[in-house]
Amino acid sequence: QVQLVESGGGLVQPGGSLRLSCAASRSILSINVMGWYRQAPGKERELVTTITSGGATNYADSVKGRFTIFRDNAKNLVSLQMNSLKPEDTAVYYCYGREYVVGFPRDSWGQGTQVTVSS
Repeated sequence: QVQLVESGGGLVQPGGSLRLSCAASRSILSINVMGWYRQAPGKERELVTTITSGGATNYADSVKGRFTIFRDNAKNLVSLQMNSLKPEDTAVYYCYGREYVVGFPRDSWGQGTQVTVSS
């Protein structure tokens, strides 16, 4: 199972930007889908965005046009550029990866990084 380590969280004012990074412990070439989820206090974890090994992306409606996911297979890195941040984006952000091993899905999660949007 791959180890995923997030970085880049912090406190930012509304309208500001942050870039999150997720470093994998090994090659991500075999990881079919990577992405980001988030969980706000008192709420369930929700999908933010995903990117496939082929580069296809998917975004939650709430972040479309503001967030962009990047995948660098050579560096084993996935990044999330977050612009025009809103207070409702405040959450713990988790890096996620899914690969298939002998046809069965195997999911990996990072430990999470806190993003707080507040003035």
